[in-house]
Amino acid sequence: MTAVTPELLSRFDIPGPRYTSFPTADRFVEAFGTEDYILALQQRKAQAPFGATRALPLSLYVHVPFCDSLCYYCACNKIITKHHEKAAEYLDYLAREVDLHTRHCGRGQPVSQLHLGGGTPTFFSDDELRRLMELLRGHFRLEAGGEYSIEVDPRTVSNERLAALKALGFNRLSFGVQDFDPEVQQAVHRVQPAEQVFALVQEARRLGFASINVDLIYGLPRQSSESFARTLEQVNALRPDRIALYAYAHLPERFKPQRRIVSAELPQGADKIRMLSGAIEAFMGAGYCYVGMDHFALPEDPLAVAKRQGRLHRNFQGYSTQPDCDLIALGVSAIGKVGATYSQNAKTLEEYYDALDSGQLPVVRGLALSRDDLVRRAVIMSIMCQGAVLFEPMEQAWLLNFREYFAAEMQALKEMEGNGLVELGEEGFQVTALGWFFVRAVAMLFDRYLQADRNRARFSRII
Repeated sequence: MTAVTPELLSRFDIPGPRYTSFPTADRFVEAFGTEDYILALQQRKAQAPFGATRALPLSLYVHVPFCDSLCYYCACNKIITKHHEKAAEYLDYLAREVDLHTRHCGRGQPVSQLHLGGGTPTFFSDDELRRLMELLRGHFRLEAGGEYSIEVDPRTVSNERLAALKALGFNRLSFGVQDFDPEVQQAVHRVQPAEQVFALVQEARRLGFASINVDLIYGLPRQSSESFARTLEQVNALRPDRIALYAYAHLPERFKPQRRIVSAELPQGADKIRMLSGAIEAFMGAGYCYVGMDHFALPEDPLAVAKRQGRLHRNFQGYSTQPDCDLIALGVSAIGKVGATYSQNAKTLEEYYDALDSGQLPVVRGLALSRDDLVRRAVIMSIMCQGAVLFEPMEQAWLLNFREYFAAEMQALKEMEGNGLVELGEEGFQVTALGWFFVRAVAMLFDRYLQADRNRARFSRII
């Protein structure tokens, strides 16, 4: 941590993407619409050698936008409501969307990964979740041994609800904790006693869930390196299988709920560095593997295994064990990836419902990737997932001379090497331990869109 000087912070703690995709979602265009997405689905079906059931496994993402209460830090697409009857209507429209998908890509497509995110997926009742799972199983084939996860707000579940989730086939849970400190919880309007989370995790383990993840955020109002250190101790005592640690992105001009946060209560760059550094030290000291920019996992967890074996991938939900497979995204604002395309659904319920009422998939924008996009995506994902790029495999995969193709980027890397962020060699380059604090800045060198666009205020700062 002491190596992160004020000079490094001023130079590299800049706004930039998290690179859950490349190109990033802000590059999607409305010129890519429903017909383009349907073509991608049909091409996927045509590429299956013996019909849809022999296609490579899919990932599914279902976005549930509803929440009972507002968390001030949240930048997700959400609808705050106490009217739970809205869930049944939303499920009706999800059923239409699923049916339209299988018309174009075939019924019975194998699925090896499913994630329910939000919003708050546990806004749905047990019966509504059962209906959703029956819908998905009726149109797709959920494979044995797949990863089936759901995000859980600890305030919305009980031991009985956990048992119901297990019976529905979910084998992975992600608990939104953010911080155990009561003062911080009050500042962000998300009060949940630590004892409640500990009891739920204990019950989840008793029920036999394969993996438990805890989400944390550093940089929240009223946080300090000392208070966050206490949260880190509690998380280590909880010992989840995975930990996702995110930097809070304060963008009140974009996300209205964040205007309720008192800016003067936010920790500054140096204190955020101490929090991040303290987290890395605390978790690795407790036996966790540092998977990447924002994830830790126990050594035997599939995420840590994938990192060691070079199979780690990054998608719209963060780091993943799945290969670079197609992702079908369902629900309002959901983002998917099929073939060399990205697509996003309508961001409001009204637009989402109107499209489906017209018998159309609710895609409103997206992108068909060029060869250059694909090459750069491969480089950026290698940086984000492995912290290294080897020249020869890239050259063989894309039939190019890496040093010539990325001549300008190689020059910029030399400057970063001088600051101790990367190490350059004859066979490639790798991110240093110091460089991991700024890994997004390393990846940004290869983002030609960002290099040509100096308006970066729409992104969060790296640290």
